[in-house]
Amino acid sequence: MMSLLYITIISLTLAGSAYSQVTSPSSLSPAKVFADLGGNVTLHCMVLSSDTLSFGIRVKWTKVADDEALNEDVLISMGFHKKTYGKFEGRVFMQEQDNEDASIVITDVSMDDMGKYRCEIINGVDDTLQEIILEVRGGLSDGVTFPYTPHVGRYNLNFNDAVQACMDQDSAVATFEQLFDAWMAGLDWCNAGWLNDGTVQYPITKPRGPCGGSNSGPGLRSYGRRNKQLSRFDVFCYASALKGRFYWLVQPDRLTFDEAVQACFDDGAEIARVGHIYSAWKLEGYDRCDAGWLADGSVRYPISRPRKNCSPTESAVRFVGFPDKQIKSYGVYCFKAEQQ
Repeated sequence: MMSLLYITIISLTLAGSAYSQVTSPSSLSPAKVFADLGGNVTLHCMVLSSDTLSFGIRVKWTKVADDEALNEDVLISMGFHKKTYGKFEGRVFMQEQDNEDASIVITDVSMDDMGKYRCEIINGVDDTLQEIILEVRGGLSDGVTFPYTPHVGRYNLNFNDAVQACMDQDSAVATFEQLFDAWMAGLDWCNAGWLNDGTVQYPITKPRGPCGGSNSGPGLRSYGRRNKQLSRFDVFCYASALKGRFYWLVQPDRLTFDEAVQACFDDGAEIARVGHIYSAWKLEGYDRCDAGWLADGSVRYPISRPRKNCSPTESAVRFVGFPDKQIKSYGVYCFKAEQQ
């Protein structure tokens, strides 16, 4: 049986995910959370008594100004009824991981989102008030770390296969620092993958039983160094900024995989790789709610603006699967490299 070494890091300043119990501002200073410009962030608020978020309990989130008269309503929730306000409409969602969770997720974070937020849990008897300060870091990174599983399924790559798999997707095996940065930005992935130092790790921002236990706290879980020839896992790849143009190819009909490859070629491009779609999504904010073929035979689509029927609660590259290459159910994403 494999030994599992926990690298557990608990902090009040997780970019994209604040993992802490936030107490009333009357007893402690507000927790501080960091987010990247254009990314997503979770502001945590938990029911601190024995109550749960039943129909009789109201949750109100407010962005607090120096002058209370200038406070901005963010979200109000009571049971199934939820309403967002002003600039937060369509960008803020209740996380609702369990009946004690009153946390919200803010998507597409802007500099204007920076400031103090107040969570009020109102039950008429023992109301709870919690505050969080959100700080926004300007600028996006120059690359993106993403998990990769090949078409043959989970945990089928030795180290050399992992190196080749990332190269095939126009990327490289990620370093520990790159995976750590991705975790700090909110990456949560329960499948263990190779890193370029020969270790096998995975990032957890939402601790839970099947992913190293619910009591271990957020952090990078590590299996340590594994046998590069015999051990088999997934891999974390790192893609740099695009040197070219990633785009959806407008076509009148849906395509088989071979037709998709030919269609990009006819347009003076190549069928896009997984590294291309992640770079376009993370670094350029590319958003398209159409599932399309990629070079590895997978079908994916990038969502930067979460909305109904298109990744409603999170910004993500959505994975449809590795369908039969003969079916005509999808379009295609192409990549046209810069001319040297």
